[in-house]
Amino acid sequence: MGEQVQDYEMTERQPSPSFGKGLLFMLVLAAVLTLLGFFVLQNRSVEGPLVPTERPVPISVETVRVSVSSAFTAEEKFTGIVSARRTSQLGFASGGRINSIQADVGDRVQTGQTLAVLDTRSLRAQLSSANAVVAEAEAAFSLAQTTVDRQIELLERGHVSSQVVDQAQAQASTAYARIDAAKANADALRVQIDLARIRAPFDGTITARLSDEGAIAAPGVPLFELVETGVLEARIGLTSALAASLTVGKEYPLIADQGEVMATLRAVTGVIDAGNRTVTTIFDINDPDSVAAGAVVRLGIDRQIEEPGLWLPVSALNEADRGLWSVYAARRQGGEWIAEPGIVEIVHQDGDRVFVRGALRDGDNVIVDGLQRITPGQPVTPVEVSATAPLARNG
Repeated sequence: MGEQVQDYEMTERQPSPSFGKGLLFMLVLAAVLTLLGFFVLQNRSVEGPLVPTERPVPISVETVRVSVSSAFTAEEKFTGIVSARRTSQLGFASGGRINSIQADVGDRVQTGQTLAVLDTRSLRAQLSSANAVVAEAEAAFSLAQTTVDRQIELLERGHVSSQVVDQAQAQASTAYARIDAAKANADALRVQIDLARIRAPFDGTITARLSDEGAIAAPGVPLFELVETGVLEARIGLTSALAASLTVGKEYPLIADQGEVMATLRAVTGVIDAGNRTVTTIFDINDPDSVAAGAVVRLGIDRQIEEPGLWLPVSALNEADRGLWSVYAARRQGGEWIAEPGIVEIVHQDGDRVFVRGALRDGDNVIVDGLQRITPGQPVTPVEVSATAPLARNG
């Protein structure tokens, strides 16, 4: 009972909000709302909400006037490699110890120049012996021939029979045959001595040296690689139709890293390669010093393609969906020019210009700059610019 009295006393002591404070709060809130309304009314336009009613000012754009053609000329480029007409792996026909090497990698050599020699002392000794055999055979033949002459004289006097003369003549023929055999053996040794010397078969440059003095050379094993640098050629694969359009003996420009290289068409194989379905054409480089062996060259050939369309600069295109491209044409509507969008498809690209087909008409003024500032239907002021040199080549 005492605790309940105490709780009641504490409750009686808690203060409650007064009516005066609540009234003051309401007055302050009303004053703030009044001031806010007065500020809004002071800044409100007497003409109501500002809504644009005038047409935007046309922007100036650069345009080119295009013309539709029924076909276009496309330059197709084909690549080939410059190579020496002749490349030889040079070695000795017979084995032996290498006595001297007289050329090294990078040396330019002339036709017939000695490049390496084998040790030929043994062969020369054999040749001396063979020459002695030849001299012996010649002496035996001379003696046999003298005997024949004497037997013929005796036959005429009746001192010997015809058979004796025949035997003497047979011995003389045998002696003569021995001379031929001995000379043939000596000639064979001379050939071996000659083959013990490597000579340059044509003018060129040594590109590889595979052995040194003192080494034992095996028969047929290459010692040098010789590349003919004075005569260069380029082999280029073309389609059969384009290969047939070229003229053998005519000069054509080839493009290398160093610039333009003139070459003469020497031959067209006329056989389609099964791997790449091309026909090989062979060009002789007119000036071998203008390009190095192993360089890449390109042949450009113009080809007429029957496809209607028109040429545009690349700057006139914006990428659209599904591989298509959007363009803007400045077309007159009433008394003003309007930017009208269209979709085109690229047929061929040549550097900074493209051949397209699609929603463009002959004589259209196509906008070529500032496409990011243009929206469909926007008023524009076209400023026609002259087409670039490549664009003017409508083919």
